[in-house]
Amino acid sequence: QVLLVESGGGLVQAGDSLRLACAPSRPTFIEYAMGWFRQAPGREREFVAAINRGGDRTDYTDSVKGRFTISRDNAKNTMYLQMNSLEPEDTAVYFCAAGTARLYRTIYITPHEYTYWGQGTQVTVSS
Repeated sequence: QVLLVESGGGLVQAGDSLRLACAPSRPTFIEYAMGWFRQAPGREREFVAAINRGGDRTDYTDSVKGRFTISRDNAKNTMYLQMNSLEPEDTAVYFCAAGTARLYRTIYITPHEYTYWGQGTQVTVSS
């Protein structure tokens, strides 16, 4: 069992920035492809960003491209989501996820490909 702990959420104004962090409970971080998802009230959980084991491949949903950056520091066992130019539409609970990846270049973009999930952190953007 791998527990993921998110941090960094909060209440900000439109145009502000936030950085989310996600750390696993076990020191096997390098074995996992990682991702961020979000879920707004009344909506399904949606893909936000993903990163491969080595951190050199990433993917984003169209609505956050150019504003959000996913990264990971394998030495610190931590993944990040830098969110700039936040918009009210970004308001949601953000979840980090980890999926075992045999291949170094693997990226997962659908929820069912991930095995472990964090508890979520609330991001609220006021207009």
